[in-house]
This record gives sequence, C-alpha cells and structure tokens, in this order.
Amino acid sequence: MQEKLFVIAIGGTGMRCLESFVHLCAIGMFDGKEINVLTLDTDYANGNKGRVEQLIDLYNRVKSDGGTEGSANAGTFFSAKLKLYKFFTDYSNQARRNFNLLSAPTAAGLPNSDEIEQDDRDLADLFFDPNVQEFNLEHGYRAQTHLGSLLMYHGIVEAMKAVVENKDKAQPQQRELAEFVRALVAEPNARVFVFGSVFGGTGASSIPIIPKALKDAASLDNAMTLNLEKVKFGSTLLTQYFSFNPPDKRERENEKVIATSDNFAINSQAALQFYQADPTVKKYYKRFYHIGWPESKRISYSNGSTTVTGGGEQKNSCHIIELMCACAAYDFFNLDANSLNNDEVEYVYRCVEEKDNAFIFNGKSFIANESDLLANKLGIMFSFAHIALSLNGAATQQELGTKSFIRFLDQQNIEDYNALTDDQTREIDDYLKYFAYDVNTKREIVSGWIYQLHTSVGSGQFIFKNSAFEENVRRLEKIDPGDIFRDEKHKWDHTIFGSSYDTLGKIMATESSCRPNEEAQHVHTVKEKFLAHIYKSIAKAQHFEQI
Repeated sequence: MQEKLFVIAIGGTGMRCLESFVHLCAIGMFDGKEINVLTLDTDYANGNKGRVEQLIDLYNRVKSDGGTEGSANAGTFFSAKLKLYKFFTDYSNQARRNFNLLSAPTAAGLPNSDEIEQDDRDLADLFFDPNVQEFNLEHGYRAQTHLGSLLMYHGIVEAMKAVVENKDKAQPQQRELAEFVRALVAEPNARVFVFGSVFGGTGASSIPIIPKALKDAASLDNAMTLNLEKVKFGSTLLTQYFSFNPPDKRERENEKVIATSDNFAINSQAALQFYQADPTVKKYYKRFYHIGWPESKRISYSNGSTTVTGGGEQKNSCHIIELMCACAAYDFFNLDANSLNNDEVEYVYRCVEEKDNAFIFNGKSFIANESDLLANKLGIMFSFAHIALSLNGAATQQELGTKSFIRFLDQQNIEDYNALTDDQTREIDDYLKYFAYDVNTKREIVSGWIYQLHTSVGSGQFIFKNSAFEENVRRLEKIDPGDIFRDEKHKWDHTIFGSSYDTLGKIMATESSCRPNEEAQHVHTVKEKFLAHIYKSIAKAQHFEQI
C-alpha cells in the first residue's frame, strides 16, 4: 500500500523550506503522491507563512478545474496533490499575549489560595526569567526554546481539546489541526517530514515535541491512537545561514526579549546537544538531515534599521540551502521502508563541491544517485517560465503570456488547447512569476524563487548559466529559453535561421511520444493535457537521459 506523505513547516525558516518543497512538487518531483501539508506557527500574520500558503493555493488553482486540490498526475507539472492545513497558536487575544497571562494562577476560593498562587509564581520564576514571562508571544518564541516547547505542546493539545469539546465553537485553525491529526491517524504507516531551523525559537522548540504532541492530541479524539512505532518522522536540523542587524537599546526595552543573530550559533549548539541526548527525540525520529552554511557566506535579512521580530513584514528572500532542505524531504520520502527501522535517529549530511572559496552546485549536489533528475525538471519549468513571461510578455504585461503561446500552437495546427480560458492561463502565468520573476511598472525585475536562489549562491555556480537570470528587461524579452544550462549538451537543437521557440513548436506538433497520455500520466482535462504536452516536449528538447 502506498504510504501517505505528511509535511509540517514550523516558523519563518520552515515556511521558506516548504516554499522550495512546493516548487519541487510543481516541477514534477513527486509524481502520483498525495501530500498533506501543515503550516504551524505562533505568528498568524508572518509574511513567509502567508506567502507559502498563497503559493499552495495558487498551485491548487492551477492544478484543478473547479475542485479543491485536483488529482495526482505523473510526468507533468504539478503532479503531486497537495492538501493544506493551517494552524497557529493564537496569542492575539490580550489575555493570552504572554506566559504570565497564560499561566496565571487560579486558586481563588481554595484554602490558602494566596500561598498557592505565590508558590506557582515562584515555580515559574525558577524556570523562566521575568522578561521571558512578559514578552509578546505573537511573533514567536524568540529563541526561548525551553518556553517554546512547553507552549507549542500545550497549543497543539489545547486545539484538539477545543474541537472535541465543541467543534462549532472551535477556531478555524484548531479545526484544521484536528483534520490533519485525523488524516495522520488514518495512515498507520505514514511518513512525516518536519521543516524547521534549530537556531531560532519556534522551529527549535517544536521539533522535539511534535511526535508526542500529535500522539497526545489524537488520544483526546474518541481515544484515537497515533502509533509512533509505525509512523516515521524525519526532519532537517538547519543551522544559521543568515544574519540581521542587532536590535538597538529602544527595541530591547520595548520588546523585553528579542532574538539576535549573534546568538544563533550558540542556540544551534544547545538545540543539537539536547536532540542528541533526549530519549524521546532519539526514539521517534528516524532520520535527521544536518544542514549548515559557512559563516563567511551568510546573507543579511536586515530590513532597514529596525529588527523585524515577525508579522507581515517578515518576508525574507529564499536561499539555496532551503532547496537542500526540500531535497532532504524528497530523500526521506523515497527511502526503502526497511532503512527506517532503526531504533535510534540517524544523522546524515552531504558535502557540496567548493572551488576558489565558492560553491559549485549541480543537480547531484541536492539529489544523488538519480542521474540528473532535479536539473532536468528544474530546467523544464525554468524554460517554460521564460517562454510565458518574457517571450510571450506575461511579466512585461505586453501580451497574454501562456494565452499567447496557445495562439502560437494554433498556428502550428495544434488546436487542442484553444478552449483554455483567460483565467486558467493567467493562473499558470502567476505561478511562473512566483517561480521565476516578474517585472514591475518601473521596468525592474522582481525576483521570484529561482532568481532568489541564484542570488544566494553569490560568486558560486548554480545549475544554470548566469545569463539565464537576466536582469535587464530589454534583453530578457529576447532570451533564448533553450540555452539556460551550464552544460552545453542540454542546449536545444535548432537550425541556423531557426530558434529554440520554433524547435519547441515543431516537437509539440510532430513528436507523438510527447503528446499527453491519459492512462500513463493520469491527465484528463484540457489544462492537464496542455501542461503535460509542454512538459514532455521541453524534456525531449533538453537531451537528458531520463525524465
């Protein structure tokens, strides 16, 4: 029986790792899979959380025709079926904004109530600094992992309890968490991958308690059982890879407690030592992917002079290391079941080629032993993005993007896709903008995901040529979508007077092997067939050994 896949993204960094994971789904790395995704945070307004949730919503709109998530496909774009569940521990209420309020003693009416309440306060003071008890929890746990683990466990169990006691009165995010737990319980051999960092607060706090919190939450719902002996958990242990400006004196006074990037290394060490020693973590996680980035190559996420603790302004750019985390999830989900029967957690890592103090990334840097599958599939989407956004003007707003490409196909006597509506093609264009780039009204490039990854590599090398990441709009409008790889053997063939664009049209018109196969690819709608046809045709043009 096919194991169901579950992904949990925790905190701002976890959300950006999830963003890379969603793009892996979009390029076809998870053919035929149904994946349940839970976003988990304390900060309901977090910008990175909102961005990835919007991305998944758009993914599902591209994939479906009026349905919620569409269906799983194979050998095409958007081949995985994604189901999104959104949960956050709600600290927006004035009565729940800090630990003091959440844990306020309630011994009124009991004998010696004053003494009991004082004992409770003394106990809290023993474990938590007064400032830690008073800071606003709405923007996360601010590297206070001892507090965060307690509160995140409590938040998960509290949410399930609220749904069990009165589903109609429970908050929407509490109901969604309960649905995720029930879906997990329904798959006794499920695999769960957790995205989170170990240098901050929310991720480092939550990774250790997730298995037990989900198990205890499940037990509240008609005594459901989540068998942690059968459910396999894996996670990234992502250490510091960025920095930001330290808070000034005023910010420290206002915020009480605030995370500082100069403590991230110490935070990481403490978290890793705890994970290594804690028997619950060691027992219930099967594999940890230890991922780091050199101090000398860290980028700054500073936003002006103010330290952003969370909220809508925390919308940091994506980084190549987050793609490495997403590929760790791919590895975990594709492991043979027997390799996950270990009694204690296994730690793994990968090394990347380095030359002249710069990293050299190719497809096999991320996923080994599978030919160059990642480069192949990334290239298909990247070429399609250039075709729709630049050659057909979706980014520059001069033309209709994918709609114009369909008109081009009509001129090649491929009339199968003329029925696609403007809304359907616009949604495809919008996703490609998230993936690659857009152009604003000032004729400036607005970097999407893959452009941001390329920037984060710095002076190193990525899979594609630097010219594939053109930032001059005029040159971008004339870009060659068939000449993006560093390896020249993947350049598209064309005649002296022809173009890569013509080559694609010819392949789609004449190559029967590239036409959509309803049975093999599970594509049935006009939109599914259109995407499958482009996918296989670009794959053929790239001259890879497999797809």
